[in-house]
Amino acid sequence: MADPKGFMKTPRQLAPRRPVEERIHDWKEVYPGTPGRALLPIITEQAGRCMDCGIPFCHNGCPLGNLIPEWNELVWRDDWEAALDRLHATNNFPEFTGRLCPAPCETACVVGINRDAVTIKNVEVSIIDRAWDDGRVVPQPPEWLTGRTVAVVGSGPAGLAVAQQLTRAGHTVAVYERDDAPGGLLRYGIPEFKMEKSVLDRRIEQMTAEGTIFRNGVAVGTDLTGDQLRDRYDAVVLATGATVRRDLPTTGRELGGIHQAMEYLPQANRVARGEAVEDQITATDKDVVIIGGGDTGADCLGTAIRQQARSITQLEIMPRPTEERPGHQPWPTYPMIYRVASAHEEGGERVYAVSTQEFLGDENGDVRALRMVEVEMVDGRFQEVAGSEREIPAQLVLLAMGFTGPETDGIVAQLGAGLDGRGNVARDSSYMTDVDGVFVAGDAGRGQSLIVWALAEGRACAAGVDAYLNGATTLPSPILPSERPLVV
Repeated sequence: MADPKGFMKTPRQLAPRRPVEERIHDWKEVYPGTPGRALLPIITEQAGRCMDCGIPFCHNGCPLGNLIPEWNELVWRDDWEAALDRLHATNNFPEFTGRLCPAPCETACVVGINRDAVTIKNVEVSIIDRAWDDGRVVPQPPEWLTGRTVAVVGSGPAGLAVAQQLTRAGHTVAVYERDDAPGGLLRYGIPEFKMEKSVLDRRIEQMTAEGTIFRNGVAVGTDLTGDQLRDRYDAVVLATGATVRRDLPTTGRELGGIHQAMEYLPQANRVARGEAVEDQITATDKDVVIIGGGDTGADCLGTAIRQQARSITQLEIMPRPTEERPGHQPWPTYPMIYRVASAHEEGGERVYAVSTQEFLGDENGDVRALRMVEVEMVDGRFQEVAGSEREIPAQLVLLAMGFTGPETDGIVAQLGAGLDGRGNVARDSSYMTDVDGVFVAGDAGRGQSLIVWALAEGRACAAGVDAYLNGATTLPSPILPSERPLVV
C-alpha cells in the first residue's frame, strides 16, 4: 500500500486550473501546462491517500479494470516507470481518460465512503503526461506478422483501442475514417480546452509507427461497400459510434439558428486549430440557449464563452441534482449529483426542470426567442407547471441532448448485421455480430456511453477478433464474461 495514514492526514486536492479570466481568451487546456503537470507538486501526497482497503472497489468502478492501488503506490514510492507499466497494462490511452472520463472509479473508492475519494483520475493523467515528457512512451511494433488483415471502421476511442491491440498482436490493421483526420469525437467533438489535439496526434503517430494504417476521408458504405470490405479483409470491426442525434421536434424547429451540437462543435474545433470554415456557426454577440445539461452541453458552453456570446443559458429538463450522494444511489454506485465542469466556472446560467414549448422566429425566419415552461415529475411523468411559461432571447440554439444510436442504413445494412431491441448492432459475447467475421465495439453496439467503456470494449473486442483469426488469444479482455470463449 501507499502511505498507511495518507488518507487520514492528507486532504484531497485536485489539479489547479488556470484563472477563468485568463483561459476564456484562448483555446488551450484549462490547466497550466497539462493536467498532469499541474498536479505534479502535490502528486506524491495525493497518491499516498490510497489505502490498503482489502477489496479495491475502484477496480469494479472502472470498466477497464485499471490497477489503481498498484500505480498509486508506485507513484508514492517515486517509481514512475513501473507506474506507467501498470497503467498501460489495462489502458491504451490513459491521457484520454485522464482528461475526459467522469471517473466512476472515484465514486467507488473505499476512502469515499466517509471521506473525500482519492484523486485517481488526476494521478492517472500525471503518470502518462510525465511519461510523454520523459520520452518513455514509444512505439511497440509486433515481433512478427500473422498474415491476417482487419478493417476497423471508425477511429474514435473504441476503434483506436481495437486497432492498437490487434496491430501489436501482429495483424495488419487498416482504420477507415470518413473525416479528414482520425480521432472521431476525440478530434472534432471534444474542444481544445478539454483536450488539445496534440495529445491525440502523438498517439496516432505512435500507432502509425507500430504499423496501423489510417485511411482518412473514406466513407465506408459509399466510397467502399460492405462486400468490398469482406473481400479485402479477414475480419471487419464496426466502431462507428452512436452518431444519430436526438432532435427536438417542436414548433419552430425549422427556424434558422437552431443547430445540433455536433454541427457547432466540429466547426469551432477546426477554427481553433487554425482552419478556415466557411459560414461558420458562431455564438459571437448572440444570446445562446443550450438544450441539454450533460458534457456536450458544457462543451458548447465553454465554446460559446470563448466566442464571446452575449448571454448563455443551459436548459435541463431534470431537476437540479443534490450536491451530496442521494440515499437511493449508495456507495459504490455512480451517483447523479450536481457537478461543475470547467466551463460552468466560466459563466452562463444553468436552468433546471424546464421544457421547451416553442421556438419563436423573426421576420427573416431566424430564431429570436425560446418559450419554456417549468416541469415537475408526477407519477413518473413530466407535467407542466401552470402559469410558469416564459420567454428567453435566443439567436442561437444548440441541441445537446445526446444520441439515439448508430447509423444503420449504410455499412451496417450492407453487411447484413442485425440489431438489438434498442437499435444498436447486436453482438455475442465475443463481440461478433450475426455475420461471421464482422465484429462491433463501443457505442455502435453498446449505445451512447463513456469513453472508458469505449476503450474497454475496444480491448475486449480485439481479444474476440484475435481468437477468431488465430483460434486462441493472449490479448487481455477487461470486461470478459466467464462464458466468453477465448479459444474457438
